[in-house]
Amino acid sequence: MESAPPPERSRRTVVAALGVAQLLGWGTSFYFPGVLAVPIVADTGWPLSVIVGGVSLGLLVAGLISPRVGRVIGARGGRPVLALSSVLFASGLAVIGLAPALPVYLVGWIIVGAAMGCGLYDAAFAALGRLYGATARGPIAALTLFGGFASTVCWPLGAFLAANIGWRGTCFAYALLHLLIALPLQLLLPDRVGTLSDAKRPVARETSSVTLMPGEGAIVVLLALTLTLSAGIGSIVVVHLLLILEAKNLTPAVAVSIGTLFGPAQVGARVIENVFGTRYHPIWTMVASCAAMAAGLAAMLTVSGVTVLTLAMIVYGGGYGIMWIARGTLPLALFGAERYPVLMGRLALPSLIVQALAPFAAALLLERAGIEVMVGALVAIAAINAALVVMLWMLCRPHRT
Repeated sequence: MESAPPPERSRRTVVAALGVAQLLGWGTSFYFPGVLAVPIVADTGWPLSVIVGGVSLGLLVAGLISPRVGRVIGARGGRPVLALSSVLFASGLAVIGLAPALPVYLVGWIIVGAAMGCGLYDAAFAALGRLYGATARGPIAALTLFGGFASTVCWPLGAFLAANIGWRGTCFAYALLHLLIALPLQLLLPDRVGTLSDAKRPVARETSSVTLMPGEGAIVVLLALTLTLSAGIGSIVVVHLLLILEAKNLTPAVAVSIGTLFGPAQVGARVIENVFGTRYHPIWTMVASCAAMAAGLAAMLTVSGVTVLTLAMIVYGGGYGIMWIARGTLPLALFGAERYPVLMGRLALPSLIVQALAPFAAALLLERAGIEVMVGALVAIAAINAALVVMLWMLCRPHRT
């Protein structure tokens, strides 16, 4: 007998629980150096570049394990993998907090990287896709709203903790948050929801193979390229944003004030997408994201003035914000829930690796050619990405539902 779909209250509870875990996951990994790098350097004397490079090491590890994570979620569901991520986050942060030497600090980041691969957006998207099937677009979009507040919550929290209990104590406090808050919330994720598609679906095996229909191979390649370039652009801008703005002859204070709009712009665009996104195909979300990112970067390169740069930041931030929604919803719409977890794992591999390496490549270009050339290169890459997403849209038309 086919069981009824889950009640909306249950779905909202699941999204809220996973959302809090996402907020903690992003805030204690990707945004970790924002407030803790300087105290760590002051206390230990370790090189700042290596301290910040821990995040890149973590992203590399996350990318390398992401295909396996997708296969496991496809076969066994998301709850065990996401719960494991909370344990790994706690373990890695504890190792970082205890680290007597730099190599041990980096070992901690290897563990945190495994947690990132098992617990951040790509894994959570795959878990929701497996759980809710074709109706997962709403939960995926809602989940990104929580992640958008990670820096807003964890930067002030981290600064407060570091000032009162030191950076090591902050790491231990973060570890406890993962064990006492995130882990119980991750365990709220059901093993399985009895939707119609699930009722008819045979039990999945853990396999690396994905059967593609004629023409779908090109779509996968273009999708991977688009998501990877978007992620790479985003990681560069996050790291070098203030330098980009200060190069427009802004004072540091004004540059910071404009830069703070990046987070609210992401969240605002995600709210709009969450409200209206069910009315159109996710390919349009990806098109809008690439166009907005390219337009915002082009404005930062070619114009000056606080007002125009503020608008450019809002446009770029909004495009980057909805990119994460498209990253979760477009593969689901194109390839279906059955193949979704494995494909998400595969798509995450190049994207996370590029996220890890792109800021360093941009820094080298910045040192050798200057900020204008670096931003010009970003604009060119964003324009290429916009052209790729148009090609993707043309290929996707026969596959749209």
